[in-house]
This record gives sequence, C-alpha cells and structure tokens, in this order.
Amino acid sequence: MAKKVDEFEGVNFEVLFTGRSNVGKSSIMREITGKKVKVGKRPGVTLKPTHIRNSDLLITDLPGFGFMSGVKDHKQDLVKDEIVRYIEQNAERISIAVLVIDGAVFLDLVKRWEGRNEIPVDIEIFELFRELDVDIILAVNKTDKIEDSELNNTLDGICDKLNMLPPWRQWINIVAPVCAKKGDIKSLKSLIRQRLHDAKRDDLFKYF
Repeated sequence: MAKKVDEFEGVNFEVLFTGRSNVGKSSIMREITGKKVKVGKRPGVTLKPTHIRNSDLLITDLPGFGFMSGVKDHKQDLVKDEIVRYIEQNAERISIAVLVIDGAVFLDLVKRWEGRNEIPVDIEIFELFRELDVDIILAVNKTDKIEDSELNNTLDGICDKLNMLPPWRQWINIVAPVCAKKGDIKSLKSLIRQRLHDAKRDDLFKYF
C-alpha cells in the first residue's frame, strides 16, 4: 500500500487565523500577507481551511464559526467541531494563532450568550489556545465602528471577558486593535513580526 503523502510535510512554522463568521478575518489575512484569499460576500461562505504555503511557513485561514447564512444549525456545529479538531491536532505545529473578533459587537454578543448561561465560541477558542499553550494574538477588528472616546473602555471590557485583567494596555503584546477596511493593521503586523524575531525567524518577515 502506498504511503499517504503529508501535504504539509516540512512545515515548521504555522500562523493560524480564526474567528467568527463575518468579522473580517479573511480581509485581515489579505491585508497582512498581500495574498488574495477567499473573502465571502455573506457569513459562512468559507467552509474548509484555506492555506498559503511559503517554504516551511504555513498560513492558515480556518472557516468562520457561529452564524452562517443559509447553513443549518447542525452544520454550523460540525464546522465548529472541525475547527477545534484542527487546532488540537496541529497545536504543536501552530506557532502563532490570531483570533479575530468584531470589536464593535463583541461585548453585546457575550452579553446575549451569558443571558442564556452559555459561553461564546470566541471565548472557548481563546481558552483552548491557552490550554494548549499556543501563542495567541487577539485582533480586535472594526475599530472604526467604535467611538474614539469609547475605544479604551471597549478594549478593557473585551479583555475582562477573556480573563485578562484591565486595563487592556497591559496586554499590548496580545491585543491588536485593527481596522482591515481602512488597511490599518500596523499593530497586528508588529506583534506577528515580534514573534517571528523572538523565534529567530526574521527570514519570514517578507511574507508579512
């Protein structure tokens, strides 16, 4: 019997992007890598991981979780299960995980879930990365929809929900406020590059 070929053999450094459907995850990937990745016109259009490979670097865009237009609830649950399975199976290879959230609605979303005595998937995924000891960056997208006077309070509230004691600025090595729509991803790119430098992989800068 022929040996099954591992399509990712030789990958030593994986940067993973994940997040709820329609938070701008694929748009952030496109901005930060310069590569065209599939960007859905409606939530949930991406149903399987998308990969960009450069030498021993793998950049992965996981399917969006949560509400998906036109997708039945059981299928949404299956997608979530597949995302968790991918993370667990590849945790040792994942060098950086970027969890993208919609900063403008995150706190309202958490409040709704808490009202049902449930934990939002975003928080479950964040905790999963912590449990697996995967280096995580929280990309807080759509900051253009947050009033400037409320930005710090909103970021403080987001950190609090993720069990990171406010103020948020003491977590600037993890939290990156961005606006992919305006091409403002400087803070995220800086955190990724810092991690590449710490891993002695400055050679990968050209891909970010």
